[in-house]
Amino acid sequence: MLWTEADTAARIAVPDAFADKHRRGVLGAIVGSERYPGAAVLGVEAAHRTGLGMVRLIAPRRVEDLVLARRPEVVTGDGRVEAWLVGSGQDARLRSPSLAATLHAALGSGAPIVLDAGALDLAAQAAGAAVVTPHHGELVRMLAHVGIETHADAVRGAPAEWAGRAAESFDAVVLLKGAESVVAAPDGSVIRLPPATHWLATAGSGDVLAGILGALVATHAGEVHADAARLAELAASAAVVHSLAAARASGGGPLVALDVAEAVPATIAALLAA
Repeated sequence: MLWTEADTAARIAVPDAFADKHRRGVLGAIVGSERYPGAAVLGVEAAHRTGLGMVRLIAPRRVEDLVLARRPEVVTGDGRVEAWLVGSGQDARLRSPSLAATLHAALGSGAPIVLDAGALDLAAQAAGAAVVTPHHGELVRMLAHVGIETHADAVRGAPAEWAGRAAESFDAVVLLKGAESVVAAPDGSVIRLPPATHWLATAGSGDVLAGILGALVATHAGEVHADAARLAELAASAAVVHSLAAARASGGGPLVALDVAEAVPATIAALLAA
């Protein structure tokens, strides 16, 4: 099936008169590193602009400082969260014991979790509903961990097939990013996504997408707990918001990742108005 803007608008949580920051969803973010601190800035920025109540950031001090300089409303340290976003701006090969312990605690919490970049290798360890966000090369490496050999060109040529194999292998929703992005669920269903502007092929755009998705999962965590199939719908909706925000930010020309994050509120407003 092809996911539409109307489908996406129906998955946006709009606050009511009884809303507060906790009811609107709290996202725990274990993102960024000393080497890639900007990923945390981008992901947290995008999450806030997608419309949740709060972000709790767990990161090295330098990463915290950079994020707080941009988004002073971020809360740092442990606390209650409805969903997790992990792995953006991290490298599994450089994972410290303390980071490993923090990630495993999040994975074992049972809360819905978005695994990006440096946490993709942990997908099979999630106790709750999980969604992974690989690009073609990352999907190849994920599949190699479970003995399935392929290559990036093969994945690029048949994204629905390979995303589906990964979803079944890891019992997780797979949002496969690329020129033709798809969402595959463990039950075998596949959602096809409208094409995005090619200007979106720029550093940090995946971090923005992960932040948007994390926010949508946090604002719908109760629904995901009740029915894990909702996670595929939220992944598809995040991709559409990301694509539309990129088109708005680009206006037909070049963009940078932060432009996309900044365009998210107006993009969501337009979706809701339509």
